[in-house]
Amino acid sequence: MAGSRGVRRVVRWGLRHGMMRRMVRRQVRAGELGARLMTDPEVVANPYPFYEELRSRGKLVDTGMFHATVDHDVCTQVLRSTDFGVGGRMPENLPGIVRAALTIGGSWALGPAQPPSMLASDPPDHTRYRKLVTRAFSAKKVAALRSRTEEIATELLDAMATKGERADLVRDFAALLPATVIAEMLGAPLSMREQFLEWGEGAALSLDAGLSYADFRRSERDIDALHAWMLGHFGRIRREPGEDILSALVTAHDEGGSLSEDELSSIAMLLLAAGFETTVNLIGSGAALLLDHPDQMKLLNAEPERWAGAIDEMLRFESPVQRTGRVAVRDTEVGGVPVKRGTFVITHLGGANRDPAVFTDPHRFDVTREEAHKHLAFSQGIHFCLGAALARMEGEVALRALVDRFPEMRPAGTPVRRRTKLLRGYESVPVELHRASVPA
Repeated sequence: MAGSRGVRRVVRWGLRHGMMRRMVRRQVRAGELGARLMTDPEVVANPYPFYEELRSRGKLVDTGMFHATVDHDVCTQVLRSTDFGVGGRMPENLPGIVRAALTIGGSWALGPAQPPSMLASDPPDHTRYRKLVTRAFSAKKVAALRSRTEEIATELLDAMATKGERADLVRDFAALLPATVIAEMLGAPLSMREQFLEWGEGAALSLDAGLSYADFRRSERDIDALHAWMLGHFGRIRREPGEDILSALVTAHDEGGSLSEDELSSIAMLLLAAGFETTVNLIGSGAALLLDHPDQMKLLNAEPERWAGAIDEMLRFESPVQRTGRVAVRDTEVGGVPVKRGTFVITHLGGANRDPAVFTDPHRFDVTREEAHKHLAFSQGIHFCLGAALARMEGEVALRALVDRFPEMRPAGTPVRRRTKLLRGYESVPVELHRASVPA
């Protein structure tokens, strides 16, 4: 039994990642920029010069494997257009041998990269899922969470200060704040916070193409563990329902029949993981940017009314999600380029957010930038980030509290970036706190 499970896993890895790895390696050897943007460690570490190279080739570039764009207008058009979808269910585009292999591969983990995840679903399913959860992330609900988020920030900064003069802004603060907020929103126990972060890290790996077999296995293991925990949590909710969004989703499954068990679990896991994954990156990257630009930190201390705009500038300058893909569902045209049905288009959000046609001096970090709000960090169209308002609020509360508490903090080592390619952020940002801010 264990052997057959292993064979099915290898088949799944080969279909989703193995074949892609071979194809990408071939393209890299040929010097293709699109492939390098996906795999080359040098490019992943600092993609921005390479985005500019792609920009110089045109608004929409055929890389040989897919079409790619860093053009702000083209990205916006593709993401908003009904001519494109996420392509979660387009088996008719696949060769017969691949469809057969999909059957042999068995059940996929309920990860964020395949249906019924909202990220991988098109209408009408996507419309149905989103309608069920939108209310929980309304402006009114987010505003009501602000004071509690401020309390959490204070508690975490107090705890960080008691550890001494050195701290890690990601592990001690940026990761824990959004994980705490989303756990409370979903009625999940705070004792599971660190475990959720670990499982979320594994789930995030699944968003990248061309994973090694070890990373793929870790990703499936963590997603399956989160799924098993979530099913048990649904049982606890049924015994003691609350006022949280998960209780509402369980009721929709049990009474209305509007969600299958897999749909219920997939939505719940996505809300949990997405509720902290990108926000961890926003807070961590924002803190690192302020450490690198102490003049901007001083400006925010002197003019705190600029914080909302500063968060948009951080989202623009270091987009937590660097790219997203779409599939043409019919023959169309984008930026004057014909695009055939079934063509895969990668919109590089990180590149679009530095488009000089939209952002003046785009490679300069400036918290006073007037056009910062035009960034595409939260995508566009029907897949616009459900938790955008929550992420902005958490980012502002967290970073403002951090700067207010430790205005003299400074780097204490080299920050370590996360291994993920699609998601951009830090695993570690070591700092030295101001002596006067640390209890004796």
